[in-house]
Amino acid sequence: MASSTDSSAAVDDEVRQLYERYRAAESDAERRKIALEMGKLDGRRHAEIYDALEDE
Repeated sequence: MASSTDSSAAVDDEVRQLYERYRAAESDAERRKIALEMGKLDGRRHAEIYDALEDE
């Protein structure tokens, strides 16, 4: 179960970094690119949650 916690912490760090980049972005195009990265990360996070539920 430690790996799940480690994975969550890594994802949380990645979310934090993306959010900071989003806030610092100087153009709409840059913000859009970062928002797409956030969406991909969110999809990966949901996939990990569903995988964990299937293992229970």
